[in-house]
Amino acid sequence: MAHMALTTAHAPTVGFDLDMTLIDSRPGIRACYQALAERTGTYIDADLAVTRLGPPLAEELINWFPEDRVAEMTELYRSMYPAFAIDATLEMPGAREAVDAVRAAGGRAIVVTAKYEPNAKLHLEHLGIHPDEVVGNLWAEQKAEALREHGASIYVGDHIGDVRGARKADALALAVATGPCSAEELSAAGADVVLDDLTQFPGWLADYRPARA
Repeated sequence: MAHMALTTAHAPTVGFDLDMTLIDSRPGIRACYQALAERTGTYIDADLAVTRLGPPLAEELINWFPEDRVAEMTELYRSMYPAFAIDATLEMPGAREAVDAVRAAGGRAIVVTAKYEPNAKLHLEHLGIHPDEVVGNLWAEQKAEALREHGASIYVGDHIGDVRGARKADALALAVATGPCSAEELSAAGADVVLDDLTQFPGWLADYRPARA
């Protein structure tokens, strides 16, 4: 696969997904779903919901609420999220070091996520991870918009939707098998590289040389 020569090998712009790539938001999201269920009197299997993170929130809420209430519940969930999800969320192993490795190479690190952008920024601020840009509300192929705008030549994510976004942007699709998709699923979706987790990313980046356009 030919990749766009938007950055040099030594100063790449690297995009990162957020949930289950840079952060383990499962404890926080579980708590928020449980609070939403209590507040609305609606059954939500929070343990099940956190096994399929990645797609937009509405795609999960439709499993628990009538279609005509999904927009309302999306707004309610987002308003409750800072109180329940931020403190409980953890940094994924190697996340900080991965961002630092991009900076050490003279590059830029951006976060492109389907998460509501204000909440995405709250997570990163709370954990002390400071990317150059944060772009929210983009899923799968939509992520290509931000990746192209910021000249990202590599996109790192844990979901097949992230692979699709990277390929749409003609960026190298680097997958980490830390989310709901297995290494085999990520490879089958077209990932160029699959790592076990982000602890392997700095070494990979140090050896990476992009294909010439």
